[in-house]
Formats: sequence, structure tokens, C-alpha cells
Amino acid sequence: MSAVSDRLPVFPWDKLEPYKATAAGHPDGIVDLSVGTPVDPVPDLIQKALVAAADSPGYPTVWGTPALRDAITGWAERRLGARELSHRHVLPIVGSKELVAWLPTQLGLGPGDTVAHPRLAYPTYEVGARLARAEYVSYEDPTELDPAGLKLLWLNSPSNPTGRVLGKEELTRIVAWARAHGVLVVSDECYLELGWEADPVSVLHPDVNGGSYEGIVAVHSLSKRSNLAGYRAAFLVGDPAVLGPLLEIRKHGGMITSAPTQAAVIAALSEDAHVREQRERYAARRTLLRGALLEHGFRIEHSEASLYLWATREESCWDTVAHLADLGILVAPGDFYGPAGERFVRVALTATDERVQAAVARLRQG
Repeated sequence: MSAVSDRLPVFPWDKLEPYKATAAGHPDGIVDLSVGTPVDPVPDLIQKALVAAADSPGYPTVWGTPALRDAITGWAERRLGARELSHRHVLPIVGSKELVAWLPTQLGLGPGDTVAHPRLAYPTYEVGARLARAEYVSYEDPTELDPAGLKLLWLNSPSNPTGRVLGKEELTRIVAWARAHGVLVVSDECYLELGWEADPVSVLHPDVNGGSYEGIVAVHSLSKRSNLAGYRAAFLVGDPAVLGPLLEIRKHGGMITSAPTQAAVIAALSEDAHVREQRERYAARRTLLRGALLEHGFRIEHSEASLYLWATREESCWDTVAHLADLGILVAPGDFYGPAGERFVRVALTATDERVQAAVARLRQG
């Protein structure tokens, strides 16, 4: 076991514990804006679908029910502009994090292979490469990478942590470059429905991929757009030549979305009103927090989409974390996402209206 765990970095969130304790000591309690975990209720129609499917004594299938696959293809065509999708183009997964962590291993990557991820990125991209014993490299522009040995290129738009959005022309250029060099593109698009000052585009859009899904896979999650983080509900859409073998591997590994969760996903993807309502909640919180941070002397970069504000006071991120903890506000240090984030913090929008208002008041008073 140690041979596996020794490949991994120290779990970063443990480093926040002393600052969390400081913030929790505030007379009015902590405002936790560190982890982007949803706090609003699961929409009623989704809860009802889950309950209705509660009597599910048999094993579900890894590929999901035909109704689930219909819901995924229908949503991808309606919301992402994808065209001519079949069931072979989709694969349910048990939350997006397990896919990110285990995809290099499931693709058969190992020593001598390279996985690339953005310079500022979700740490699990690197973890996945480490678990597979593959090499990993970060990039500012992936087309400047050496393609020799590069097998997997992670894109993340909108970005976690920065909220940066890759435009249609940039995505088209990257996809063309990757195809020319035989590199698989996997685009993490879990925040795509949360664009504020930009309209994010999927690699599944024909303007990006030329009408072909060859060599591309998109990752989508219901955690943020439908408040289903606790359900572990996500899916892949893209190249059947990639998804077919993954399906077989995941059958052997028993990586199965529960039957009640499958029913809940069908409900979540078949109705858009609850997504609009949740967007409105986040938009209001974003406006309040953004204004208060700017008044407090922060500068905000990117943040045109996703559930975070990427903010700096032009100092060490840990000095900023300590400063905000003294105000009872907990945020994530930017260096969790790479050395380039050492002077930034990530501020999540995922707190109740009451807690966001408390944070705003403290920032204005402090």
C-alpha cells in the first residue's frame, strides 16, 4: 500500500486546518469559502426521482439505462450544440474526480508516457498521472509542448481555480494540434453552465471539432449545476473508440453509478429551470463578494466563469489566507493549484446567502 501512497503529494487541504481553526474562532462563526461544495437544496424534482427509484434491489449496469443515455445525449445536443450523438458516445461515471484520478491508469499509461495539464489546475490531474507512474507536465499553451510521448492532454474551461474560459478559436486550434500529433484531448467542462462574463464553449461543438469526435472526450458533472455533489453523478461524452474500452474496464472494476442516482440524473438533465434558479443564486453571491473584495484592496483576475473568484493582494497566498482567517473567512491558497498561484487565493461562491452577507460585512469593516 505504501508503494502507491508514496507516489502522491501531501493532501493539500490538511495544511488549512490551523487557519480553519482561527476562522472558526470568530464571534459570528466561520464563513467557509475554501472548498467549492454546494450548500443549496437538491431540487425537488431530482429528490422525487431518487426516492421513486429507491426500491432497486438488482445490480445496475455500468453503461446506465437506455433512458439515462438518452438524457445525456439529449442534454449534450441541446445545451452544448453537439450533433449526431449515439449511446456509444456517452459513459456515466461515479463523479468526475474518480475519473480524473484513474483515467491515465485506465488508458494504460505508465512510465515513458506524459500527461499534460494547465499551469494552474485542479491537483487531481497530477495525482492521476502519479498513480499511473506516468510523467506529468504543466503548460500555458499546450501547442508549445513537445508532443513526443504526450498521450493525454487535459483542458479545463471554465478553469478551476481561475475561472478562465478558452474561446472557440483557441479550442479549435488546440484540438487540431492534438489530432495532428495523435494526442487524446480530455476536456474538463464541469463548470460550463456557469459563465458570467463569457459564454463557455464545449469541445463537443462542431465549430470546434469539425463535426468529428475523434480524439476528444468531454467530462461533465451535475455536482455544481444541480447541487448533486453528494450523489456522485457525472458522465463522459466523446470518441467511442476511447469510451468503448473504458466501459469494458469499468465493467470489470465495478465502477457503477447507483440505480437511484441514475434516475436522479435523468430528471436533472431533462429540466433546465432549476439550473437557471441556481445560476441566479450564484450570480447574486458573486456580485456581493466581488464588490467587497475589490473594496478591501484585492485585484481579481479572470473569474469570468465557474464558482470562484481568483483574487490577490500582491502578497504570499498564505499571508492572505491568514489575514482573511482573522476576519473569520476561510479561502483556498492559490499554491494548491500550482506554483503560479502563490500570490492568489481562490474564493468560492458556495456559501449560503447569510454567510456570504457576513463575509461581505467583515470585508467592508476590516
